[in-house]
Amino acid sequence: MRLRALVVCPGRGSYARAQLGRLPDGHPVVAALDQLRVRLGRLSISALDRAPEYTPRLHVAGEHASLLTFASTAVDLAAIDRDRIDIVGVTGNSLGFYTALYAAGALDLDGAARLIETLGHYQADNVIGGQLMYPLVDDDWRPSPAYAAAVAAALAHPGVHVSIRLGGTIVLGVDADGLAHARRVLPPIERGGMRYPTQLPSHSAFHTPLMAATGERARAELADLAMRSPATTLIGGDAVVHRPWTSPAALWSYTLGRQIVEPFDFERALATAVGELAPDVIVLPGPGDSLGGPVAQILIGRRWRGLRDRASFLAMQASDRPVMLAMARPEQRARVV
Repeated sequence: MRLRALVVCPGRGSYARAQLGRLPDGHPVVAALDQLRVRLGRLSISALDRAPEYTPRLHVAGEHASLLTFASTAVDLAAIDRDRIDIVGVTGNSLGFYTALYAAGALDLDGAARLIETLGHYQADNVIGGQLMYPLVDDDWRPSPAYAAAVAAALAHPGVHVSIRLGGTIVLGVDADGLAHARRVLPPIERGGMRYPTQLPSHSAFHTPLMAATGERARAELADLAMRSPATTLIGGDAVVHRPWTSPAALWSYTLGRQIVEPFDFERALATAVGELAPDVIVLPGPGDSLGGPVAQILIGRRWRGLRDRASFLAMQASDRPVMLAMARPEQRARVV
Protein backbone atom coordinates (compact mmCIF):
# COMPACT_ATOMS: atom_id res chain seq x y z
CA MET A 1 0.00 0.00 0.00
CA ARG A 2 1.28 3.46 -0.91
CA LEU A 3 1.50 5.58 2.24
CA ARG A 4 0.35 9.20 2.27
CA ALA A 5 3.21 11.07 3.94
CA LEU A 6 3.88 14.45 5.44
CA VAL A 7 7.59 15.25 5.09
CA VAL A 8 9.10 17.37 7.88
CA CYS A 9 12.53 18.91 7.21
CA PRO A 10 14.95 19.55 10.09
CA GLY A 11 16.56 22.83 11.05
CA ARG A 12 20.15 23.87 11.42
CA GLY A 13 21.90 22.07 14.24
CA SER A 14 20.65 18.64 13.18
CA TYR A 15 23.96 17.90 11.42
CA ALA A 16 26.03 16.68 14.37
CA ARG A 17 29.08 14.57 15.07
CA ALA A 18 27.28 11.32 14.17
CA GLN A 19 26.53 12.62 10.66
CA LEU A 20 30.15 13.30 9.71
CA GLY A 21 31.12 11.45 6.53
CA ARG A 22 27.59 10.38 5.65
CA LEU A 23 27.13 12.32 2.41
CA PRO A 24 27.42 9.94 -0.57
CA ASP A 25 30.31 10.43 -2.98
CA GLY A 26 29.26 11.55 -6.43
CA HIS A 27 25.66 12.36 -5.53
CA PRO A 28 24.36 15.01 -7.96
CA VAL A 29 22.93 17.18 -5.17
CA VAL A 30 26.24 17.20 -3.31
CA ALA A 31 28.17 17.89 -6.53
CA ALA A 32 25.95 20.88 -7.34
CA LEU A 33 26.33 22.33 -3.85
CA ASP A 34 30.10 21.78 -3.99
CA GLN A 35 30.25 23.76 -7.22
CA LEU A 36 28.31 26.63 -5.64
CA ARG A 37 30.67 26.81 -2.66
CA VAL A 38 33.79 26.60 -4.83
CA ARG A 39 32.51 29.42 -7.06
CA LEU A 40 32.12 31.53 -3.92
CA GLY A 41 35.64 30.68 -2.77
CA ARG A 42 34.40 28.64 0.21
CA LEU A 43 35.19 25.17 1.48
CA SER A 44 33.09 22.58 -0.35
CA ILE A 45 30.32 20.66 1.35
CA SER A 46 32.16 17.40 0.60
CA ALA A 47 35.31 18.73 2.28
CA LEU A 48 33.34 19.72 5.36
CA ASP A 49 31.65 16.32 5.51
CA ARG A 50 34.92 14.45 5.04
CA ALA A 51 36.86 16.44 7.65
CA PRO A 52 38.95 14.16 9.89
CA GLU A 53 37.01 15.29 12.94
CA TYR A 54 33.88 17.20 13.89
CA THR A 55 34.74 20.69 15.13
CA PRO A 56 32.42 23.58 16.12
CA ARG A 57 34.44 26.06 14.03
CA LEU A 58 33.60 24.13 10.87
CA HIS A 59 30.44 22.18 11.54
CA VAL A 60 28.40 24.35 13.91
CA ALA A 61 29.04 27.81 12.47
CA GLY A 62 26.06 29.02 10.45
CA GLU A 63 28.09 29.72 7.31
CA HIS A 64 28.86 25.98 7.07
CA ALA A 65 26.14 24.18 9.04
CA SER A 66 23.27 25.66 7.04
CA LEU A 67 24.17 24.19 3.66
CA LEU A 68 25.50 20.98 5.26
CA THR A 69 22.07 20.44 6.80
CA PHE A 70 20.33 21.20 3.53
CA ALA A 71 22.61 18.84 1.60
CA SER A 72 21.89 15.95 3.96
CA THR A 73 18.14 16.52 3.81
CA ALA A 74 18.09 16.92 0.02
CA VAL A 75 19.99 13.64 -0.43
CA ASP A 76 17.39 11.86 1.72
CA LEU A 77 14.52 13.48 -0.18
CA ALA A 78 15.94 12.13 -3.42
CA ALA A 79 16.07 8.64 -1.92
CA ILE A 80 12.36 8.44 -1.05
CA ASP A 81 10.63 5.75 -3.12
CA ARG A 82 7.64 7.51 -4.67
CA ASP A 83 6.06 4.17 -5.53
CA ARG A 84 5.79 3.48 -1.80
CA ILE A 85 5.47 7.01 -0.44
CA ASP A 86 2.99 9.60 -1.71
CA ILE A 87 4.18 12.98 -0.39
CA VAL A 88 0.98 14.94 0.27
CA GLY A 89 2.59 17.84 2.15
CA VAL A 90 5.85 19.34 3.34
CA THR A 91 6.85 21.53 6.26
CA GLY A 92 10.00 22.16 8.25
CA ASN A 93 11.48 23.75 11.34
CA SER A 94 13.26 27.10 10.96
CA LEU A 95 15.97 26.54 8.31
CA GLY A 96 14.02 23.39 7.47
CA PHE A 97 11.34 25.64 5.97
CA TYR A 98 13.86 26.71 3.32
CA THR A 99 14.47 23.04 2.58
CA ALA A 100 10.70 22.51 2.49
CA LEU A 101 10.46 25.17 -0.23
CA TYR A 102 12.78 22.98 -2.28
CA ALA A 103 10.97 19.75 -1.39
CA ALA A 104 7.64 21.28 -2.37
CA GLY A 105 8.98 22.58 -5.70
CA ALA A 106 8.70 26.28 -4.82
CA LEU A 107 12.47 26.62 -5.32
CA ASP A 108 14.77 24.61 -7.54
CA LEU A 109 18.05 23.29 -6.16
CA ASP A 110 20.05 26.36 -7.21
CA GLY A 111 17.49 28.74 -5.73
CA ALA A 112 17.24 26.91 -2.42
CA ALA A 113 21.03 26.65 -2.14
CA ARG A 114 21.41 30.37 -2.88
CA LEU A 115 18.81 31.27 -0.24
CA ILE A 116 20.36 29.06 2.43
CA GLU A 117 23.97 29.96 1.63
CA THR A 118 23.16 33.68 1.64
CA LEU A 119 21.42 33.69 5.01
CA GLY A 120 23.89 31.22 6.48
CA HIS A 121 26.90 33.28 5.44
CA TYR A 122 25.43 36.40 7.03
CA GLN A 123 26.30 34.69 10.33
CA ALA A 124 30.04 34.51 9.62
CA ASP A 125 31.63 36.43 12.51
CA ASN A 126 28.27 38.17 12.91
CA VAL A 127 26.09 36.22 15.33
CA ILE A 128 23.25 38.51 16.43
CA GLY A 129 21.94 37.82 19.93
CA GLY A 130 21.39 34.16 20.66
CA GLN A 131 18.89 31.33 21.12
CA LEU A 132 18.04 29.49 24.34
CA MET A 133 16.14 26.20 24.56
CA TYR A 134 13.93 25.33 27.53
CA PRO A 135 11.43 22.48 28.03
CA LEU A 136 7.70 22.97 28.46
CA VAL A 137 6.86 19.31 29.20
CA ASP A 138 7.78 16.82 31.91
CA ASP A 139 9.58 13.49 31.51
CA ASP A 140 6.36 11.87 30.22
CA TRP A 141 5.94 14.64 27.60
CA ARG A 142 2.98 16.17 29.39
CA PRO A 143 2.69 19.98 29.78
CA SER A 144 4.39 21.38 32.88
CA PRO A 145 2.68 24.50 34.35
CA ALA A 146 5.82 25.25 36.36
CA TYR A 147 8.04 25.33 33.28
CA ALA A 148 5.49 27.46 31.41
CA ALA A 149 5.42 29.95 34.28
CA ALA A 150 9.23 30.19 34.27
CA VAL A 151 9.22 30.88 30.53
CA ALA A 152 6.56 33.57 31.00
CA ALA A 153 8.82 35.23 33.59
CA ALA A 154 11.71 35.16 31.11
CA LEU A 155 9.54 36.71 28.40
CA ALA A 156 8.68 39.63 30.68
CA HIS A 157 12.07 41.13 29.77
CA PRO A 158 12.09 43.27 26.57
CA GLY A 159 15.26 41.53 25.37
CA VAL A 160 13.65 38.06 25.38
CA HIS A 161 11.42 36.93 22.51
CA VAL A 162 9.74 33.74 21.37
CA SER A 163 11.86 32.42 18.51
CA ILE A 164 10.51 28.91 17.83
CA ARG A 165 7.58 27.03 19.33
CA LEU A 166 9.00 23.54 19.10
CA GLY A 167 6.38 21.33 20.71
CA GLY A 168 7.57 20.38 24.18
CA THR A 169 10.43 22.87 23.94
CA ILE A 170 10.47 26.60 23.43
CA VAL A 171 13.34 28.42 21.76
CA LEU A 172 13.86 31.97 22.99
CA GLY A 173 15.66 34.64 21.00
CA VAL A 174 17.65 36.98 23.25
CA ASP A 175 19.94 39.98 23.27
CA ALA A 176 22.77 40.20 25.83
CA ASP A 177 20.61 41.64 28.62
CA GLY A 178 17.81 39.23 27.83
CA LEU A 179 20.19 36.29 28.00
CA ALA A 180 21.34 37.27 31.47
CA HIS A 181 17.73 37.74 32.63
CA ALA A 182 16.57 34.41 31.18
CA ARG A 183 19.43 32.55 32.86
CA ARG A 184 18.42 34.12 36.19
CA VAL A 185 14.73 33.21 36.06
CA LEU A 186 14.74 29.83 34.28
CA PRO A 187 15.39 27.09 36.87
CA PRO A 188 18.15 24.67 35.78
CA ILE A 189 16.86 21.30 34.55
CA GLU A 190 18.86 18.13 33.80
CA ARG A 191 17.31 15.86 31.19
CA GLY A 192 18.69 13.32 28.75
CA GLY A 193 22.26 14.33 29.44
CA MET A 194 21.49 17.99 28.72
CA ARG A 195 21.26 20.95 31.07
CA TYR A 196 18.60 23.59 30.45
CA PRO A 197 18.40 26.42 29.66
CA THR A 198 20.70 25.49 26.76
CA GLN A 199 22.17 28.14 24.51
CA LEU A 200 22.48 26.98 20.93
CA PRO A 201 26.08 27.61 19.84
CA SER A 202 26.68 30.14 17.06
CA HIS A 203 22.95 30.74 16.53
CA SER A 204 21.55 34.22 15.96
CA ALA A 205 18.15 35.17 17.35
CA PHE A 206 16.27 34.25 14.17
CA HIS A 207 12.50 34.68 14.05
CA THR A 208 12.66 37.72 16.35
CA PRO A 209 12.76 41.52 15.81
CA LEU A 210 16.51 41.39 16.47
CA MET A 211 16.90 40.12 12.89
CA ALA A 212 15.18 43.07 11.19
CA ALA A 213 18.36 44.33 9.54
CA THR A 214 19.18 40.82 8.32
CA GLY A 215 15.76 40.62 6.71
CA GLU A 216 16.22 43.95 4.96
CA ARG A 217 19.58 42.84 3.60
CA ALA A 218 18.19 39.50 2.42
CA ARG A 219 15.26 41.12 0.62
CA ALA A 220 17.65 43.40 -1.25
CA GLU A 221 20.17 40.72 -2.19
CA LEU A 222 17.57 38.06 -3.03
CA ALA A 223 15.07 40.30 -4.81
CA ASP A 224 15.38 38.13 -7.93
CA LEU A 225 15.05 34.78 -6.13
CA ALA A 226 12.97 32.66 -8.50
CA MET A 227 10.12 31.56 -6.25
CA ARG A 228 7.36 29.45 -7.80
CA SER A 229 3.99 28.16 -6.65
CA PRO A 230 4.64 24.89 -4.82
CA ALA A 231 3.86 21.65 -6.63
CA THR A 232 3.13 19.98 -3.28
CA THR A 233 1.19 21.53 -0.40
CA LEU A 234 3.56 23.51 1.84
CA ILE A 235 2.91 24.70 5.40
CA GLY A 236 4.82 27.70 6.74
CA GLY A 237 5.95 28.62 10.22
CA ASP A 238 2.83 30.78 10.55
CA ALA A 239 0.70 27.66 9.83
CA VAL A 240 -0.50 29.12 6.52
CA VAL A 241 -1.18 26.38 3.98
CA HIS A 242 0.36 27.11 0.58
CA ARG A 243 -1.42 25.13 -2.13
CA PRO A 244 -0.21 24.73 -5.74
CA TRP A 245 -2.08 27.90 -6.68
CA THR A 246 -0.30 30.04 -4.05
CA SER A 247 1.09 33.35 -5.30
CA PRO A 248 4.89 33.10 -5.66
CA ALA A 249 5.13 36.76 -4.64
CA ALA A 250 3.26 36.09 -1.39
CA LEU A 251 5.50 33.11 -0.62
CA TRP A 252 8.65 35.18 -1.33
CA SER A 253 7.32 37.96 0.90
CA TYR A 254 6.69 35.60 3.81
CA THR A 255 10.00 33.76 3.43
CA LEU A 256 12.14 36.90 3.42
CA GLY A 257 9.84 39.02 5.55
CA ARG A 258 7.76 37.89 8.52
CA GLN A 259 9.43 34.50 8.70
CA ILE A 260 12.74 36.12 9.65
CA VAL A 261 11.45 38.46 12.37
CA GLU A 262 8.33 36.74 13.78
CA PRO A 263 8.09 33.54 15.88
CA PHE A 264 8.33 30.32 13.91
CA ASP A 265 5.39 28.30 15.20
CA PHE A 266 6.48 24.79 14.28
CA GLU A 267 3.88 23.36 16.66
CA ARG A 268 0.99 25.03 14.86
CA ALA A 269 2.49 24.28 11.44
CA LEU A 270 2.65 20.56 12.18
CA ALA A 271 -0.78 20.49 13.81
CA THR A 272 -2.25 22.27 10.78
CA ALA A 273 -0.50 19.88 8.39
CA VAL A 274 -1.81 16.70 10.02
CA GLY A 275 -5.26 18.24 10.40
CA GLU A 276 -5.51 19.42 6.80
CA LEU A 277 -3.77 16.51 5.08
CA ALA A 278 -4.49 13.49 7.34
CA PRO A 279 -1.26 11.67 6.42
CA ASP A 280 -0.74 7.99 7.13
CA VAL A 281 2.76 8.70 8.38
CA ILE A 282 5.20 11.53 9.05
CA VAL A 283 8.57 11.11 7.34
CA LEU A 284 11.65 12.76 8.85
CA PRO A 285 14.56 13.05 6.41
CA GLY A 286 18.01 13.53 7.92
CA PRO A 287 20.43 14.63 9.07
CA GLY A 288 19.75 12.87 12.36
CA ASP A 289 16.32 12.55 13.93
CA SER A 290 16.32 15.47 16.37
CA LEU A 291 12.78 16.45 15.34
CA GLY A 292 11.42 13.08 16.49
CA GLY A 293 10.80 14.20 20.06
CA PRO A 294 9.21 17.57 19.20
CA VAL A 295 6.97 16.00 16.54
CA ALA A 296 5.84 13.28 18.97
CA GLN A 297 5.16 15.88 21.68
CA ILE A 298 3.02 17.95 19.31
CA LEU A 299 1.04 14.87 18.23
CA ILE A 300 0.52 13.91 21.88
CA GLY A 301 -0.70 17.42 22.68
CA ARG A 302 -3.27 17.09 19.86
CA ARG A 303 -4.22 13.52 20.88
CA TRP A 304 -3.53 12.45 17.29
CA ARG A 305 -4.50 8.79 16.83
CA GLY A 306 -5.22 8.65 20.55
CA LEU A 307 -1.67 9.43 21.67
CA ARG A 308 -1.61 10.48 25.35
CA ASP A 309 2.00 10.45 26.51
CA ARG A 310 5.48 9.18 25.73
CA ALA A 311 4.59 5.55 26.52
CA SER A 312 1.63 5.51 24.10
CA PHE A 313 3.79 7.06 21.38
CA LEU A 314 6.52 4.44 21.80
CA ALA A 315 3.89 1.68 21.74
CA MET A 316 2.46 2.98 18.48
CA GLN A 317 5.94 3.28 16.98
CA ALA A 318 6.50 -0.41 17.78
CA SER A 319 3.22 -1.41 16.10
CA ASP A 320 2.69 -2.26 12.43
CA ARG A 321 1.33 1.27 11.90
CA PRO A 322 3.92 3.74 13.24
CA VAL A 323 3.12 7.42 13.14
CA MET A 324 6.66 8.47 12.22
CA LEU A 325 9.49 7.15 10.06
CA ALA A 326 12.91 8.71 10.64
CA MET A 327 15.24 8.14 7.72
CA ALA A 328 18.28 8.33 10.04
CA ARG A 329 17.16 5.05 11.64
CA PRO A 330 17.99 2.11 9.32
CA GLU A 331 14.94 0.01 10.23
CA GLN A 332 12.61 2.94 9.56
CA ARG A 333 14.49 4.14 6.49
CA ALA A 334 13.91 0.71 4.92
CA ARG A 335 10.17 1.48 4.83
CA VAL A 336 10.72 4.74 2.94
CA VAL A 337 13.42 4.10 0.30
